[in-house]
Amino acid sequence: MVAAAKSKAAAKTRRTRRTGRRDPLAITLLKKDHRQVEDWFDEYEQLEDDSEKLALFNKIALALKVHTQIEEEIFYPEERGEVEDDMLDEAYVEHDGAKKLIAEIEAMQPGEEFYDAKVKVLGEYIKHHVKEEEQPGGIFAQAKKGDEDLDAMGERLKARKEELMATMGAERAN
Repeated sequence: MVAAAKSKAAAKTRRTRRTGRRDPLAITLLKKDHRQVEDWFDEYEQLEDDSEKLALFNKIALALKVHTQIEEEIFYPEERGEVEDDMLDEAYVEHDGAKKLIAEIEAMQPGEEFYDAKVKVLGEYIKHHVKEEEQPGGIFAQAKKGDEDLDAMGERLKARKEELMATMGAERAN
């Protein structure tokens, strides 16, 4: 596991050096969210305790809800015209499918039939979505070629994310 993490980090370093450019803030923030949730799904796979599973899934669900909302409120609408319409349409549909699966899981408890299977499928679904956004020619690549100021957009994404984390996090705590 440690060796895999080191090679993953080395691959990221190589990619950065090869391109010689950093991603604009909007892309950096969205990719950071992707990595965090991917790590949490990997961590979930190792858990056996139901209370730990529930706590981690709640973190995953909150992060995904906030991430999809900032993409749908800010990133996708502002990239319409810069990014192929078909790709954006598919992204919205994928978000909708993820939201429905999150709601199904939230209505359940760890230990119930299919709970773990649904979390696993959600993780696979998210990995597929992330790949489509991040692949060469994908949404992020097309956005970087467009005319939008992705650093300024990143500031708006960051502010909105903080706002949503505070309100949704408080709602979850009640």
